[in-house]
Amino acid sequence: MLKVRTHEDYLARLNRVHDYVYAHLEDDISFDRLAEVACLSPYHWSRIYSAMRGETIVATIRRLRLQRAADRLANSDLEIGLVAAYARYSSTDTFGRAFREAFGISPAAYREKGSHVSFKAARAASDTNGFPVTVETVPERHCASIGHTGSYMAIDHAMGRLFTELAARRSLPPQPTMIGVFFDDPDLVPEAELRSRACLPLTRSVAVEVPLEMTVLRGGLHAKLNYTGPYAGMRSAYRWFLGVWLPASGHEPDDAPIFEAYLDDPREVPQHELRTDIHLPLKAAP
Repeated sequence: MLKVRTHEDYLARLNRVHDYVYAHLEDDISFDRLAEVACLSPYHWSRIYSAMRGETIVATIRRLRLQRAADRLANSDLEIGLVAAYARYSSTDTFGRAFREAFGISPAAYREKGSHVSFKAARAASDTNGFPVTVETVPERHCASIGHTGSYMAIDHAMGRLFTELAARRSLPPQPTMIGVFFDDPDLVPEAELRSRACLPLTRSVAVEVPLEMTVLRGGLHAKLNYTGPYAGMRSAYRWFLGVWLPASGHEPDDAPIFEAYLDDPREVPQHELRTDIHLPLKAAP
């Protein structure tokens, strides 16, 4: 008897494709193999993916590889040719063209002049006013969430799973807000053990069932840093925020994790224009 495929079944199949892509970004990814992972016809699976995910599988792989490459350029001394090779580009020229298209700047220029460089300079100069920070009170928020362990740069993997799980339940808010919550210091905890959660605030009562969990974001006083640029540059932003702005602010951090609110969709907005609000919980004044 022919099994009837449901919307949820197709989402589960595409989640398997996403899992495979994230695990093999530095390998040669065969589209026929992805069809097998999805258990869908090689003739149709990629069009189904595009229709349900909002971007082609080629665009997904390219975006994720370039995002990882930007992280290496900003946060390591790895030679650009090796960065290109890890991103599966056959030459630095083709890598450079693709990187410029996504980031608006060449790989070498990004390493020398990207947003991370500005934060490093402000940190070195102890410039407390170099970037926009506001102190404000935020409401408590109840979120559906999925946990992630590993590189913070890969939290969008959990974001994708969360989005599709809620879509399968017909529970996505009209204008979903994606939030990342981060529990560990990447300078102290090995990358493979870093803990984070992808969260989406709920605007109405929604049954939160496995693999989803309910996460409550603490309300109250927060410092908010407005960051614009590739996610790869945010490590330097954190170091300035916590190492320069906070000690000079007169505030103390509260015992709750930092969270990031993502204001743009990286599938639609160029990397250098992505806006993120970084929220640091603060103790209330005595």
